[in-house]
Amino acid sequence: PAVKVVEDYVNALVNKDASALSALSCADWEPNALLELDSLQAVSTKLENLSCVSGPSDSSTADVNCQGKILATYNNEDQELDLSVRTYKVVQQGSEYLFCGYK
Repeated sequence: PAVKVVEDYVNALVNKDASALSALSCADWEPNALLELDSLQAVSTKLENLSCVSGPSDSSTADVNCQGKILATYNNEDQELDLSVRTYKVVQQGSEYLFCGYK
């Protein structure tokens, strides 16, 4: 479930889906998720080769590592955002897993 949350979060970010980002984020991270979304509003985005695996975890948190990149294009200029440079933090709240930032 932790891997799926991160994959869904990255897809929602690329698709600029604010309601999905909010639903997938823990309360502490939600304002940051919307800031991340704002930073992509002026560019066109595309996701390439997303692949995530679960890393260290305990009963309430999990780390997820991803490969792939987000291609952001502005004025025919591409910028690659490498997804492997961050470890994604997922927390379990009740029966839900929620994205809660980076390590």
